[in-house]
Amino acid sequence: MTKKVLMTICGVFFLLMSVGESQAVQIKLATVAPEGSLWMEGMRRGAEEIKKRTGGRVQIKLFGGGVMGNENSVLRKIRIGQLQGGAFTAGGLSNVCADLRLYGLPMVFHSLDEVDYVRARMDQVLLAEMAKAGFVSFGFGEGGFALLMSHEPVRSLKDMKGKKVWIPADDRISEVAMKHLGLSPVVLPITDVLTGLQTGLLDIVETSPIGAIAFQWHVKTRYITDAPLAYIFATLVIDKRVFDKIEPADGEILREVMTRIYKEFDRQNRADNEAALAALLKQGLKIVQPADGELTLWREKADQVNRGLEKEGAFTPALYHQLLGHLAEFRKK
Repeated sequence: MTKKVLMTICGVFFLLMSVGESQAVQIKLATVAPEGSLWMEGMRRGAEEIKKRTGGRVQIKLFGGGVMGNENSVLRKIRIGQLQGGAFTAGGLSNVCADLRLYGLPMVFHSLDEVDYVRARMDQVLLAEMAKAGFVSFGFGEGGFALLMSHEPVRSLKDMKGKKVWIPADDRISEVAMKHLGLSPVVLPITDVLTGLQTGLLDIVETSPIGAIAFQWHVKTRYITDAPLAYIFATLVIDKRVFDKIEPADGEILREVMTRIYKEFDRQNRADNEAALAALLKQGLKIVQPADGELTLWREKADQVNRGLEKEGAFTPALYHQLLGHLAEFRKK
């Protein structure tokens, strides 16, 4: 082989490499989920599989633990192109897709069986709504029911009067609910809640057992009120403008892998929530039951809040009534 031929082959090789690199799509995703958590580990496995199966043409870089800021900050960075997506709670995306509020409405669900019945009929509807808002999503990962966790036992609304109750920043649902209940909430991003508990800025938080452990909030609380206040779930989204730049075959790989990962989250988180609650009790936290008649009162007030939100256009009324219809069908059975 002559030197000239060898140089030509090398030139073609490096040209092909540079073309492959130029066609690679890098997707930067951020979340407040802590490093080392089930969510981060699962997404990292998915990112590695996608990179391998696409030959490096799709590369996902993950930023966990809130290093890119709270969910509102992540959304702003997606809009300006600094990030291409992220994993969000439903509340974190509600300003761009209002109907994600539906599953998390106060006390709309009484049990996980009701959740399963409704989600089997409405998950695809909400995913379509996110697509209209400009995001590609890969399904929902259950976070469980939010419960009250507090320094002092909470058995009634009276026990919450004068207490410093946390609600997430820009959470319209919680804001309206607290106002309706006559409570004065403390608004903080999720990344500041632990500090709030440590410094006495907060007395009561609302979270699932798995969330309490993941964010270490349980170390500063002593009681758990046994009442399912709101259903928590999360989703991974990618800016549709970015997703559409991916070669169709590679896009299908990304979709297949991340959809599978989120189905795994959905199944595993339910079992992990049960284990997390047992772990919290083992560490000395105590379960308290609402006082007689209090749970019925809470549900009545929650229904008033939800119907008020419907009137002010916080979500699509037709979809809200579709959800209520499914719940009525289930409860008749």
